[in-house]
Amino acid sequence: MTSPWTVRAPGESERESFALLARAHEAAVSDRATLTGVRKLVQESWQRSLSHRVDPSLAGAEPELTAEQLRDLRRRHPLASVLPVVHNLLIRHAFEAGLIVAVGDESGRLLWIDGDHVLRQKAESMLFVEGADWSERRVGTSAPGTALALNHGIQIQRAEHFNQLAHPWSCTAVPIHDPDSGALLGVIDITGGDDAVAPQTLPLVEAAVAAVEAELRIQRLGLPPDGGATARFQVALTPPPPRKAAPAGLQVLGRDHGQLEVGGANLEVSPRHAEMLTLLAWHREGLSAERLALLLSDQAGGVDTLRAEMVRLRKALDPLGRAFTISSRPYRLDASIELDAQRVLAFLERGAHRVALGAYRGPVLPSSTAPGVAAIRAEVSARLREAMLSDASAELLLEYARTEEATYDTEVWRACLELLPARSPKRATVVARLKRIDAELG
Repeated sequence: MTSPWTVRAPGESERESFALLARAHEAAVSDRATLTGVRKLVQESWQRSLSHRVDPSLAGAEPELTAEQLRDLRRRHPLASVLPVVHNLLIRHAFEAGLIVAVGDESGRLLWIDGDHVLRQKAESMLFVEGADWSERRVGTSAPGTALALNHGIQIQRAEHFNQLAHPWSCTAVPIHDPDSGALLGVIDITGGDDAVAPQTLPLVEAAVAAVEAELRIQRLGLPPDGGATARFQVALTPPPPRKAAPAGLQVLGRDHGQLEVGGANLEVSPRHAEMLTLLAWHREGLSAERLALLLSDQAGGVDTLRAEMVRLRKALDPLGRAFTISSRPYRLDASIELDAQRVLAFLERGAHRVALGAYRGPVLPSSTAPGVAAIRAEVSARLREAMLSDASAELLLEYARTEEATYDTEVWRACLELLPARSPKRATVVARLKRIDAELG
């Protein structure tokens, strides 16, 4: 009896006929389906691939999105907020296992890819890259595209792929659904060798998807679709259960005004108050008045000015009540606070370079001239740059190079050139960028 995993790789004559079938599929759909040892769902997927006129001998088209369009698409996608869950459950293990983890949107476009660096470079030859469309309509049978087409988890092994360039690869993918509406949000895919379709891989990805959907539901707690009107009407009848308070958060990356989030309330703070809160969040043990004044300004006699500004800061924090207060002697934040700059560094320390870059919105309070803030800004920027240069894949390093911070960094662009495969079409863009930098900077 033929094993369901026994798939005969097409011969040269068959490959030639497949290209013809892609142009005249109506008369030849059954030809490919007659291959022995092929699962029915794979045969049906091949038929759909032929109906979409996919050429099995060609790689999918180059991503049509610009780097900025891709960043904007990822920034707005609902799965962006749950990437840490994907990293903790799958990506950090993928490096050790020699696998790639991809997260795509509901249309099959790959938004995030991370995992084994060498494998990622090899996958570029079949255009398995961020921004590429891996739906059945574009590349034919594959785990991410077919999982979305069937709306359930699937494993595709080697020659089961419709595209010949994907025959050395195997993959497992599971779609992600909106926890409230049930609508498709995207797909998680694991790609690699035979380990990517091991018996335990599919349950592992299904468990990760369940965790992602649960996290999405948790993030939405307390946000009813009618803006809270129903909750206010029902509160006298059934008071909501107590919720564990989330840690306060301070957003200072890429912005001059700080954004403070405490207990579901948002408060924008002035640039000076943002500097003070950033320094106190960075130095969790607290700072004396003299030390804090020195970190805010290198001018002598700044303690009296600091104390007056601290009074104004505490008054600005009054709307938050006792949820967020500042102690004296030393000055110290009473509540636990999560600084977005520290979160980026935490991702880097865990090896989640892609997640770290996605969370990096820009330099810390870029317009600040406070010595202490400038030091924090330089440290975060330097550690991110070093991590990108030492550990990032070619694709991720290119993404970093296109940020405003690295756009004129010739060392980063030259590193991209070294990492890209010799035949990568992206090399021309990198060379052109280096020439432009030389011309502009002389």
